[in-house]
Amino acid sequence: MSSEAVASAPHGALPNLAEVPEDIRDQVWLDTYYQGDTVKQLTVRAVVMGSILGMMMSLSNLYIGLKTGWGLGVAITSCILSYAIWTVFLKFGWAKEPMSILENNCMQSTATSAGVSTGGTMVSAIAAQLMLTGVQMNWKVLMAWTAFLAFLGVSMAIPMKRQLINREQLKFPSGIAAAETLRSLHAAGGEALIKAQALFWSMGIGAVLQWWQTGMGGLMQRLFPVKPGVDGFPLILPMELELSGTLRGKELGALGFMLPVDPLMTAAGMIVGMRTSLSMVVSGFALFGIVGPWLDDSGVLREMHASGALSSATLSAGAIRKWGLWTGSSMMVAAGLTAALFQWKSMVAGISKLGALFSGKKQVAAHDPIAHIEVPNSWFVVGTGISGLGCIIIMYTEWDIPLHWGVVAVAMAFVLSLVACRATGETDTTPIGAMGKVTQLFYGAMIPNKPIPNLMTAGVTAGAAGAAADLLTDLKSGYLLGANSRQQTIAQSIGIISGTLAIVPAWYLFVPDASHLGTAQFPAPAAEVWKSVAELLSRGISTMHPTILKGIIFGGSLGFVLTLAEGLAPKKLRTYLPSATGLGLGMVIPFGNSFSFLLGALITLIWTKVNEASCEQKMVPIASGIVAGCSLMAVFIMILQAAGLLPLE
Repeated sequence: MSSEAVASAPHGALPNLAEVPEDIRDQVWLDTYYQGDTVKQLTVRAVVMGSILGMMMSLSNLYIGLKTGWGLGVAITSCILSYAIWTVFLKFGWAKEPMSILENNCMQSTATSAGVSTGGTMVSAIAAQLMLTGVQMNWKVLMAWTAFLAFLGVSMAIPMKRQLINREQLKFPSGIAAAETLRSLHAAGGEALIKAQALFWSMGIGAVLQWWQTGMGGLMQRLFPVKPGVDGFPLILPMELELSGTLRGKELGALGFMLPVDPLMTAAGMIVGMRTSLSMVVSGFALFGIVGPWLDDSGVLREMHASGALSSATLSAGAIRKWGLWTGSSMMVAAGLTAALFQWKSMVAGISKLGALFSGKKQVAAHDPIAHIEVPNSWFVVGTGISGLGCIIIMYTEWDIPLHWGVVAVAMAFVLSLVACRATGETDTTPIGAMGKVTQLFYGAMIPNKPIPNLMTAGVTAGAAGAAADLLTDLKSGYLLGANSRQQTIAQSIGIISGTLAIVPAWYLFVPDASHLGTAQFPAPAAEVWKSVAELLSRGISTMHPTILKGIIFGGSLGFVLTLAEGLAPKKLRTYLPSATGLGLGMVIPFGNSFSFLLGALITLIWTKVNEASCEQKMVPIASGIVAGCSLMAVFIMILQAAGLLPLE
């Protein structure tokens, strides 16, 4: 599009910036998109609302992350919640005017930062460190570590914004979705009210269901007493049509085939979909129903107990899962690294354009039409310097990581964050796990036989990459809505503070000691993967049981082959291929959780067949609401239990 074509565009029409010549693109954006000087944006009420919603969602994501290893997006949920809450405030006269669209954009930046950027390493590196050492980090150290990592990611994203969003016009699909959601909400149409009502009602239902399941010592368990010697709700899944309740001569309960249909897991399955959920159930049944009895009959469990790998030689779901997590972990690691290889063009482009972030096409400030709007690179220098130095000092004082290797970890975090952010911009997938594994492999060679340094250096990469990708996704929303990126970055920074203040105390509430991880309540699958890689690199494969080694080879090979097939297969066939991530996860979490995921996926599938339009409109708000309601009620129950106001389960 030429400058003349831009000038002659109809009033109110927004040009496609990707078609605008780069030398005038910033000026065209300023003239046609930008409204940050005339519309309220960074206000106290926007930041307070975003901080409160982000703190709530950080608790929700920590809870579901410890259960499934995944986290749910905060931006769209917070937009709908903020809209609904502010509508109520206006109705009752508690607010004088509605939030502007840019205020809500700043609000969701604050909420996303608080709800997502601060908790990534909690469910991975931090949890894995606790599982390996059995010792909790000092709360002051954990708070500083969490904040420094998030600020490091935000600082590193500053020079990437103009390169990836302004110049290269990468899509960042979730950012586009958040911008469209805000536009639809502020259009004041009926759809906005429908989504808000669905989200609120489902939050209430989720909270009631969670109270029913675990409140008062478990009302469900009081009405339906647990079978002696079997943990969990006693509805047994009949894996074979026999009244004896056995499979291959083993009690179903001992194999882990209990069916506590968890509303939170079911709602998560609605979002994840059939392909991944079905893969989880298939691998879960293969592990617990086929491999599990063989492990017992062949004496593998007894041999692992004799070597100290298991606390008991008795057949149990926990013992089977401890064996299977190696196969599942290797499958997920191989899948993540293989998927990253398919983004090699993004990686090469990201690294090759490293210099363009600071030079080359950089405009002189005096002739830069948006210099007063964009975040200056001086913020990058100061932010990276302070937060990077903080990370280096903590790594040195807490985990004996030499200073020079700490500096290398921060430098690697910048390069790999650029790679991860580019992948997010092109595919909407942030390969945090793969970036962490690259760092683990590097430090496994550089600092051998030391699992904790291996974990925490990788935590720097993963934490910074996640925070940087979150900020750029939010800045894409702001770019499309005509926001001031300086103010949006400030909002994101404020969210880090509020999120850290919420998630660190919640961590100690959820996980007072190592015995709470790797359990039915908190399987912590992401931490299991990080821990297994660190152990493998530090102890060596020769110390493992031969069957575990075969499982690692099988899992890694299958993860590679399936991901390779997915990348090469025609788009129509991809949905019929098993998900390598789902197969791996099904071997790391309890079978009941996998079955709950499948139930949720079935609900979405049936709903789509019956009324696709209704499902498309309401499914995400309803599922997100149930997840939020369940997890927040679980947090409330834990607080009451800690205060002695409710009996412990």
